[in-house]
Amino acid sequence: MRRLETTARTRARMSRQRSRDTEVELALRRALHASGLRYRVHRRPVKGVRREADIVFGPARVAVFVDGCFWHGCPQHATWPKNNAEFWRRKIEGNRTRDLDTDARLADAGWAAVRVWEHEDPAEAAARIAALVAERRGGGPGA
Repeated sequence: MRRLETTARTRARMSRQRSRDTEVELALRRALHASGLRYRVHRRPVKGVRREADIVFGPARVAVFVDGCFWHGCPQHATWPKNNAEFWRRKIEGNRTRDLDTDARLADAGWAAVRVWEHEDPAEAAARIAALVAERRGGGPGA
């Protein structure tokens, strides 16, 4: 009985987790905007590939994904739940596999995929993204 209660509570808590417009994502978008970059949010970069990027720079062909440490198995901060451990390991490993597949599909279509962990400093991540966007646009910062 206790296990079912824990599972129900966990399920309820996990279902309330935001998948878009998270605090980390909004902080990154603010930093990118402050640096003069303009972008689209929550778009599929490549037609026919059912994967949505959190931030998309269309002309530069850069897709940014903000990954949660738990959900995507961060090497620094990932935790493995003890309850229903096999389910969670499959879920997180499946997310990692899908992330690698997404990056490969985008690369095959001429896109650069950028992964930003939720624990990263938004200003540092924005600077890294801005440099890549400028490089792919063939210009300097803000190009």
